[in-house]
Amino acid sequence: MQNLFRMLTLIYAHPYPLHSRVNRALRQAVDGLSGIRTRDLYALYPDFHIDVAAEQSALAESETIVLQHPMRWYHTPALLSLWFEKVLAYGWAYGHDGAGQHARALQGKRLLWAVTAGGSQTAYSASGYNQHTVHEMAAPIRQTALYCGMEWLEPHVLYGTGQLDAVALARAAQDYRGRLVQLLGEKA
Repeated sequence: MQNLFRMLTLIYAHPYPLHSRVNRALRQAVDGLSGIRTRDLYALYPDFHIDVAAEQSALAESETIVLQHPMRWYHTPALLSLWFEKVLAYGWAYGHDGAGQHARALQGKRLLWAVTAGGSQTAYSASGYNQHTVHEMAAPIRQTALYCGMEWLEPHVLYGTGQLDAVALARAAQDYRGRLVQLLGEKA
């Protein structure tokens, strides 16, 4: 019988979680869902000393990895950048191990980039003040996933976070929950 259940690891990276209205609502919408393990990087590693073995173990047990964070200077928050450097290491995520075998611990796993942006979707266009789309800004993350042999999923982007009223935020949180529930229920 084919496995109908997927483990999903949510890598949550918000440098100021107590001040987060939108990312907190998205995260709360999926907290408690069976099959989702959340790794809150800023809570786990306030000193930026990442437990690489623990992070790699969480990823190895997952079918899908979700990176949830606010857009910070057109990229990820600092701790998530460091997480990439430390966790997606040569000899584990890519390259060759000590025995000379191809190292592809993440081969075939799926990656969903879930990002929030303060600007409107129009602001993230060639004619907008950011001059690039969020999808263009995703290029380094997408390429990292592909280089590690992962399947890149269509990003989950929430624009205009500063302008969301309570009703729109609740709808966005339920949309996010629905997306993760869908990923959990898809056939392996």
